[in-house]
Amino acid sequence: MGTRFVRAALAGLSAAALAGSVGCGGDAGGGSAPTTGASGTGVTGTVTVFAAASLTESFTRIGKDFEGANPGSTVKFNFAGSSALATQINQGAPADVFAAASPAPMKTVTDAGNGGGTPTTFVKNQLVIAAPKGNPKGVTGLSDLAKPGVKVALCAPEVPCGAAAQKVLDTADVSIKPVTLEQDVKAALSKVKLGEVDAALVYRTDVKASSSDVDGVEFPESASALNDYPVIVVKNAPNSAGAQAFVAYVLSGKGTAVLTAAGFQAP
Repeated sequence: MGTRFVRAALAGLSAAALAGSVGCGGDAGGGSAPTTGASGTGVTGTVTVFAAASLTESFTRIGKDFEGANPGSTVKFNFAGSSALATQINQGAPADVFAAASPAPMKTVTDAGNGGGTPTTFVKNQLVIAAPKGNPKGVTGLSDLAKPGVKVALCAPEVPCGAAAQKVLDTADVSIKPVTLEQDVKAALSKVKLGEVDAALVYRTDVKASSSDVDGVEFPESASALNDYPVIVVKNAPNSAGAQAFVAYVLSGKGTAVLTAAGFQAP
């Protein structure tokens, strides 16, 4: 089956509303009870994965590979800002797996008693400056983002990419006034793609995935704010067996290869 995913619109989305929207139709919990496949191996049913927006491309690939390795399984994704996803899980949204872009939103879930174990850090990610193709403003580093006439998009402070951006700006002693604060890294990057801003602080993996539309500008201060990405099986997961199998696949050599190819770093 094809991998399906949706982008959550609001952090405060109710569990009831989300259950109707995850997977682009149908109840996210429907068909998710773990069963044994006809071959006697693998898992079947729906595995609902809540994952940080920056994992969109790599997890979509991993989801398809997982389905191929587990006939009868379907992976449904809810990609959004990690803070929004944590809120949804704590409100009771049906999720089997949570993969966050930093430890803070994961801690929100585990502190609420909604983690099914101890989170495992599976990758790290680093910020770069994204500029429209050709870099028309000639941005070469963080200080250029503070120049008059340079329009910048940042993630909101409560979002992992926003917290990391603030940390590197503080490290570099650079103060900028963004024209927009976005709720996830993909939204910030889209502002660059659409030509609405001259630059944005996003993850290296997002620039790599959109290299035909944007240029990436590395800067040394980004090393001060590497983001750890933790993953966990959600407590009371509708498909606990499927959730554990999916997390194991992410941590396997095959999953790691996909993530490394996307630009993520080893933990």
